[in-house]
Amino acid sequence: MNTRHRLSGRNGQGIVEFSVVSLVTLFLLLTVIEVCRMVLVSTTIANAAREGVRYACLHGATRTGTGVAGPSGPADNPAEVVRVVTNFAGMAPLDNTKLSITVIYPGASNSPGQQVIVRVVYPYDPWVTYFPVRPRLGSVSQGVIAF
Repeated sequence: MNTRHRLSGRNGQGIVEFSVVSLVTLFLLLTVIEVCRMVLVSTTIANAAREGVRYACLHGATRTGTGVAGPSGPADNPAEVVRVVTNFAGMAPLDNTKLSITVIYPGASNSPGQQVIVRVVYPYDPWVTYFPVRPRLGSVSQGVIAF
């Protein structure tokens, strides 16, 4: 009788333990998903900046052609470089309208041998909002114009 009386006081203990453990597990799962998404967006932004520099390096002042196949640079407004970066960044789960893309030609020329710098910044917007910080993910890439 005494044993039965002690066991009856444990009714509902499993429900309480399950709710605590499931809450912690859900929190950890959402954190892992959010961090993985942040890494994906950060990597895509870095690769988009590299792709923009690559395009600018291969489409210098001596490049023949027009439009996409032609030269891109300060005289022609680096709109093609911005378009390449925007298209590449569109592969990640992010809003392209929030991208801040800066193309800089330090020598004020897109002649072969000159430098080009592409800076891409994105204000990361997490799906899970229990993080108080809204990080700005960014990348800077530079290269030397070859053609």
